[in-house]
Amino acid sequence: MLINRIHRSLLHYLTGSSHLRTPPREWIEPYIDISDLAHHSPRDPQPSPWLLRILSLLVSSSTPEPDLRSFCGSFLIRLSPCFVAAALRHPSLLPHPAAAVALFRFAAAQPSFVHSLDSYISLLHLLSSSPPSAANARLIVAELIERDDLILTPAAAGSLLRCLASLGLVEELLWTWRRMKECGVEPSLTSYNCLMDGLVNSGFVDSAEKVLEVMESGNSGDGVRPDVISYNTMIKGYLKAGRNDKAAARFREMSAKGVDPDKVTYMTLIQCHYAEGGFYDCLSLYHEMEEKGVEVPPHAYSLVISGLCKESRPFDARMLFDKMSERGCRANVAIYTALIDSFAKIGDEEQAMRLLQEMKDDGFKPDEVTYGALVNCLSKAGKMDKAMEWFEFCKANGIVVNSIFYCSLIDGFGKVGMVDEAEGLFSEMEVKGFVPDSYCYNALIDTFAKAGRIDDARSMFERMEREGCDQTVYTYTIMIDGLFKKHKNEDALKLWCRMIDKGITPTPASFRVLSIGLCLSGKFNRAMKILDELAPMGVVPENAHEDMIKVLCKAGRIEHACKLADEIVDKGREIPAKVRTMMINALRKAGNAELAIRLVHSKIGIGYDRVGSIKRRVKFVTLLSL
Repeated sequence: MLINRIHRSLLHYLTGSSHLRTPPREWIEPYIDISDLAHHSPRDPQPSPWLLRILSLLVSSSTPEPDLRSFCGSFLIRLSPCFVAAALRHPSLLPHPAAAVALFRFAAAQPSFVHSLDSYISLLHLLSSSPPSAANARLIVAELIERDDLILTPAAAGSLLRCLASLGLVEELLWTWRRMKECGVEPSLTSYNCLMDGLVNSGFVDSAEKVLEVMESGNSGDGVRPDVISYNTMIKGYLKAGRNDKAAARFREMSAKGVDPDKVTYMTLIQCHYAEGGFYDCLSLYHEMEEKGVEVPPHAYSLVISGLCKESRPFDARMLFDKMSERGCRANVAIYTALIDSFAKIGDEEQAMRLLQEMKDDGFKPDEVTYGALVNCLSKAGKMDKAMEWFEFCKANGIVVNSIFYCSLIDGFGKVGMVDEAEGLFSEMEVKGFVPDSYCYNALIDTFAKAGRIDDARSMFERMEREGCDQTVYTYTIMIDGLFKKHKNEDALKLWCRMIDKGITPTPASFRVLSIGLCLSGKFNRAMKILDELAPMGVVPENAHEDMIKVLCKAGRIEHACKLADEIVDKGREIPAKVRTMMINALRKAGNAELAIRLVHSKIGIGYDRVGSIKRRVKFVTLLSL
């Protein structure tokens, strides 16, 4: 009852007659004053209940500034500069930058309130840890610049430089550097490094380079010399700007300057080389770390192992993986998957399965990428029963089965001639809502073509075009090869022209299919003409002539092979000596030993016979009349 009467009296006092004045608001501090106690720990001050309540309000409120105004008005309190700085430093406010800015703005609006330097630094530190907050940070620094009464201390200057460098605010960073000089604060090594980091983060690599050169020359006036962090920052900047040669040069000169690279230096370079496909460079850097006794972080192992897998060196990757495990670095799903996939691609099913079991024993759960690599491995090996077992296992155990599974299986069934199974999976894939890509279409078209179902292959080819799926040079190569094998030579030639008209650049492999088809159909001149047309496109099949002659010899068309060789000579080209050897071997394997011996003893080597200084043309067809 007494409490209710007091509460009613207070309300009457606050809201009653106009002649009653509101009592002044009290400034509150962040910590309880325990200076009079005999035993206390000044390093661990006890927070005020107000601090925790206001932090809780800020974190939970969707409108922090109005809620703060209402709260402080209800309890007749004002937040002191020390209170604001302490609240901004509190870890609970770190994930809530908007609430922190609201607190800063609300506090500044209080009567007789002036922010301390600590408040500015604390807020900027919070904003630098919560990107993207550069816009708010720029406004806060603009206010700070207007405060001529604030004197930078060495600690405050260092914190400010770190925050601005992290945010990439170059102009503000340079203002801080000038202000330090005005306030008599001598730059430290950390200050120089923060300045360089800020310049690098903002893309001013050349300016950062000049700062480093000043430090290296000893002309800074502060006796500051660059350390490993200075060089790491510069190397990061070079790599970010794509100037890898400069990064490598700085890396090499570190030791000459008496600065040893650390694991950060090596990791920065390894990550860059890995992103650019320089897997050999990654391995070299790893070996250098080993030789110098530099700690190899787990992520470095991951990148080097993944690089070796991409280079089709799974056994080397496995050796490094074992060394990584011996040193107590735990693997992850990505490393296991990369190794399984690498062994799968070389058809080593035993190693892939062993790694899968090790992965499970190590406490990792294989994901759809891991199982996809396994299904692909078994499909490439033609072990379709096992591949389908794992496929069904994934579906039964809730593992996401994506289009990669279907493509691998369709390709595998096609290669073993199980056309109906491949076609059935393609239909199932569509029913499941997966959109077939070029690889999947190509696998089914190839399956049809190899089975002699060229009409089905053509139908799928035309459907692919209708549905807007990219037809690659491989798609056309499959179709052209299939058409030639079904003796649809004109259709194959038309498809080649269609490919050229669409702007698809042929490959040596696609020309090989075309030229062999044309040669077997007796159209040598057309094959030679198309070969001449490829040069302006930048396509130069090195073994084109040898391939054409070889296929004719294998088909027993020796006369045609000789005529083709003579036509090549007639166009001013020299026939390599290895063609003669190839023709001899082809004749011998075809059972035409007599003609092979005749060619061995003939003077025909490269299309002409030299008598002194005179070249005499020798026709290959003369073999047939010897």
